[in-house]
This record gives sequence, structure tokens and C-alpha cells, in this order.
Amino acid sequence: MHARFNRAFEHGRDAYVAALTWALGHRVLVLVAFALFVVGSAALLPLIGEDFFPRVDAGQFRLHVRALPGTRIEETERIFEEVEQAIRQRTPGASIIDNIGLPFIGFNLAYSDSATIGSSDGEILVSLSEEQKHRTWDVMRELRRELPKQFPDVMFFFQPSDIVNQILNFGLPAPIDLQVVGTNAAANFALAQRLRDEVARIPGAADVHIHQVFQQPQLNLEVDRVKASQLGLTQRDVTSSMLISLSGNNQVAPSFWLNPATGVSYNVGVQTSQYRIDSLDQLLRTPVTPPATGVTETTAGSLAGVSAASATFTGTSPSATSAAYGNPGVMASGDTQLLSNLVDVTRGYGPVIINHYNVAPVFDVYANVDRTDLGTVGAAVEGIVRRAQTALPRGSSLTLRGEYATMQSSFTRLGLGIVFAVLLVYLLMAVNFQSWLDPFIILTALPGAMAGIIWMLFVTRTTFSVPSLMGSIMSIGVATANSILLVTFANDERAVVPDAREAMFAAGHARLRPVLMTAAAMVLGMLPMALGFGEGGEQNAPLGRAVIGGLVGATLTTLFLVPIIYSYLRTAPPADHERRLQDEETREAAIHG
Repeated sequence: MHARFNRAFEHGRDAYVAALTWALGHRVLVLVAFALFVVGSAALLPLIGEDFFPRVDAGQFRLHVRALPGTRIEETERIFEEVEQAIRQRTPGASIIDNIGLPFIGFNLAYSDSATIGSSDGEILVSLSEEQKHRTWDVMRELRRELPKQFPDVMFFFQPSDIVNQILNFGLPAPIDLQVVGTNAAANFALAQRLRDEVARIPGAADVHIHQVFQQPQLNLEVDRVKASQLGLTQRDVTSSMLISLSGNNQVAPSFWLNPATGVSYNVGVQTSQYRIDSLDQLLRTPVTPPATGVTETTAGSLAGVSAASATFTGTSPSATSAAYGNPGVMASGDTQLLSNLVDVTRGYGPVIINHYNVAPVFDVYANVDRTDLGTVGAAVEGIVRRAQTALPRGSSLTLRGEYATMQSSFTRLGLGIVFAVLLVYLLMAVNFQSWLDPFIILTALPGAMAGIIWMLFVTRTTFSVPSLMGSIMSIGVATANSILLVTFANDERAVVPDAREAMFAAGHARLRPVLMTAAAMVLGMLPMALGFGEGGEQNAPLGRAVIGGLVGATLTTLFLVPIIYSYLRTAPPADHERRLQDEETREAAIHG
């Protein structure tokens, strides 16, 4: 086997020497063809696309379901059950978990990327069966298409389900976040709606929606300040009484009980039982106590409206109200009064959630990506932002955040890293070779490496990402090392062979084996990674593909283009080799003498 391999290799080397002879005899033609190849490869860049990190098929997805604002959580649960049945019809054997409504304490919500804003929405986490595990994207597209038809009053959008994309989004429910920042809420919300419609028309944009919702039913309680003043009450008294009854006194007037036996103080919360109020009449029978009673000495804020959900779940009991009044019809100044005697009630709609970024109010237009890369959709969104900048409301601004913005800054830094790495390698070789020319000849192999990377990513339908850029840096290092082998040997040959072409013939014939061994070892080592086998193999596959493509292109460039550049530029032997030749002649003369 060894003898057969050597015979085959020698035949291959003879063919390479013949091809190199032809290339050196037609140097201009080869250089023009190579330049056209590099320029044509650069033209493929817009077709490759950009992603921060490759998407991984984790075998699960996370569907956010949002019913009409103000929907009770019992009704939301019923809607979720119907949505589950529709999902099970398309994903037999899948495991489904629901998370409906807000947590009891907002502290739990601060550590998640959930987009849940009320009792009317929630999330459905679906883990596919083994049979459907590798068709997650197909299932998501089918649900994205069919669920809105079956549930027209419900909003659906997908959130990142795997930990990698959740981290890359930095707490956001989508990779693209277009923020409308400003204090003019009405104009900014109208602008956000217009931007949402424009972004939704971008090919590849999916799940485009506005995070803030304004259709929440609410009760507006307008205090009659004249009547309240006649009764010795203020709007602050009404607000404090409502706040304590509906939300408790822990925030505005905390109460403590000291256990005389142990000396331990306990925080005692006072709040009307939620089940006591089941109608608007019960809410309006809330007692309003003047400050003289000592109940509302410490208050906070003013009441502009109470949501319908709050009116349903909180309030005071009829018995407590009756006990507070001997005769509700008699109103004396400074006495406890019924809420109904002091306010006018109107129904309306208000915001479910209000968001701020760096203190400024914002409206978020979220967008996901499907069937295309993040860079293409993000660039289209940037175009929409540039056009909208000319007609912004006074005091408003547009900001593009999310994974796309992070990807742009990361790619810029990685590109600068590649440039500085090439420059550093050039300077180190200049010190080592004691020449500015030889390092430049060595680095002429890098355009071929870049062209090979582009073609490999294009053929395998792989986008530019952080792993593929890291693979590009690795291939640059190996390509430089192979080119150094060839140029160094040629310089050594110039001590006995003055002609640059003859020196390159000798270098190509002698260094073909180590160049091919280095490239083949790296290619074979990266092949399993490039195939993307195993769980999460899509994450590292771009790195292996970039290395393989870069090494294939760099090896061809090293074996054919570098000799041509060397024959053009290195017309005179290196100065150190002339000194070495003189030293060799002097040493031989001394030995023979």
C-alpha cells in the first residue's frame, strides 16, 4: 500500500509540475483569471446572508398566545385548551406545557424573557416526539399559517425556546426590536402601527407585532372635588381608601403587631378579600375614610382609573360597608362616606402595559425571522427606519435593538480582528525574513482562501456567523503557514539557482507533499464538524465548512498563484542568501585549502 501510494503521489506531483509549468508560462492569463474569480466570489456575498449564530433545531418550540385584552384567566385557560387540541392534531405524541397569566410576584418575571403582560395571554412550550424532532421549523410554519385562521381573535407569535437563542436575544422575545421612543404616546403608537405594517411586508419577517396593548377595558372613577371638599375629604383620601381596600396597606400604611411573649414584630396586612366584590355596586360601596380616623395618614399617588380586572377581584364586603355606616343616606362633614357618593363612573379602554427604556417611554415593534437570514431582514428594517426618520413626531426617535444590533457590532469587531491579525502576521514575518517583499508574497494566498470560504458557504447554504468567521481566521493561519513553506524553500534554492522560476519549480516539487499533508489533515479533521452530525451540530458546522473552504482555496492559490507572484516580484535573490553563498564558498575553499 505504501509503494502504491507513493507511485500515485509521484504521478500526481508530475501532473502538478506540468500544470505549474503551464501557469508560469501564461502568468498574465492566470492572474486575470484569478482576479475575475476573486471578484466573482465577492459578488456572492449578498446571497450568503448573515446570522449572529446558526439556528439550532432543538426539537421544541415556544408559542405565545394572546387573547383579547381584559379576558379573564378562566376564559384564557379555555382558549389555551382549544389551541392545545389544534397543536396536538399536528404534533402527535408531543409534550405540551402551558404557562398562563402573570406570576404572583413580579420579581419572578424580571428574570425571564417572557412577553406575557396580563391574564389574557401566556406561553405554550411544545417538545416534539422523536419522529418529528428534526422538523421543528416545518411544524412552526404550519402553525403560524393555520392557527390564525382557526382563532381569528387570538394573536400568535413564537419566542426562542432553546437557551442559546434566549441568551443571544438578551432578554427580548424576538431578535429584532424596533423602538419608538418619545413622550407623545398617541403619535408614537400610531407610528409604531405604521412601522409594524411595513416590517410585516418584508420577505422573511415573521411574527411582527407591537408589544404594548391599549385595548384593556377599565373603569374610570372621576372624583367630584366640590362634593368631597364639602364633606371634608380630598382626592387623596379617596385614592388612599381605594388603594388600601384593593391592594392592601403594606405599601402606604404598614401595620405591625408586637408579640409580647417573644418580642417579635409581625407585619399585618389589611386588604378586602378578593371574592367579596363581584359587581360594580360592591366596588362603589367601598368606605372612604377621612384622615382624622388615622387610617389614611400616609398615602401615595392619585387614582385615574381602576381596571375591570381589579374591580372583579378586589374590594370590600357588604357587611364591612354596612358596619361602617349607621345610615348611608346621611352625609356629614368629616364622616366616613361611600365611594359612590364621591365619584362618577365611566367605562373606557387603557394600556395593559407601559414600558420605558432609560426613563423614556417606548413602543416596541418585535419581528422574528423565517426562511431567510437575520442580516437580510435587519437590513430591510434599517431601510424602513431611515425613511421614517424624515417624518417623526416632535421629540420622538427610532432605535433598532436586539440580536441584530449585537450581531452588527460583533461582526465589525471580528472584521477588524481579521484585518489586524493579517497585519500582525505580516509584521512578524517582515522581522523574521528581514524583508518587506517576502511576507507580501506569502500573504497573496489569502484572497484565494477568502474566495474558497465564500464558495463553500454559498454551496452549503450556510450564512456568515460568528463560528464561520472564527473558521476564517483559522484557515488564514494555515494558509499562511503553507505559503511560508513554499517561499522559504524557493529562497533557499536561490543560493544555487539564480532564476526565480527554476527556484519555484524546485520548491513546488519538494514542498508539495508537506503542503498537501497539512491541508488534508485539517480538512479531514474538520469534516465531521462540517457535516453537523449529532445534537446541536448546526451550531459548529459553519466553522468546519469555513475552514475546509478556506484551505481548499488557499492550497490552490499557494501552489499556483504564489509562484507567479514570486517570479514577478522576487527578481533578485534575497540579500541573506547572497551572504550565505559567499560564506559557503569561503568554507569550501578553506576545507580544500
